[in-house]
Amino acid sequence: MTTNRRPPTDAATSARMARQRRAGTGPELALRRELHRRGLRYFVDRAPLRGQRRRADLVFPRLRVAVYVDGCFWHRCPQHATYPKNNSQWWADKLSGNVARDRATDAALAAAGWQVVRIWEHEDAAAAADRVQAAVAERAN
Repeated sequence: MTTNRRPPTDAATSARMARQRRAGTGPELALRRELHRRGLRYFVDRAPLRGQRRRADLVFPRLRVAVYVDGCFWHRCPQHATYPKNNSQWWADKLSGNVARDRATDAALAAAGWQVVRIWEHEDAAAAADRVQAAVAERAN
């Protein structure tokens, strides 16, 4: 019988992973501050589509813009992704699954008429805010 349970890890790794935040990360807060400073208002940590468990970091529901701030490790940033050596196959499957889920979310939102903006955690907050602001302005016209 096959299970999707994570294989045992050492205590230090387990403690480090338990401290990872799902929402309200530093890069997300920096982007939120910058967008708020520019006068943009949004909802935080909200599912753009009813009945969907996948939540966007920022949502502009009236304009149908969903913003995701993706962590370099968890979403396999092409510049900064790292690959754990312990339990490497499990992690490869897990991280590939995250990326596949991201693409499926993007496709579902696009099919429902939403625009998705993906920001990497390493991006400058002002530059990321420029991209979000452009998407919002485009949808407002």
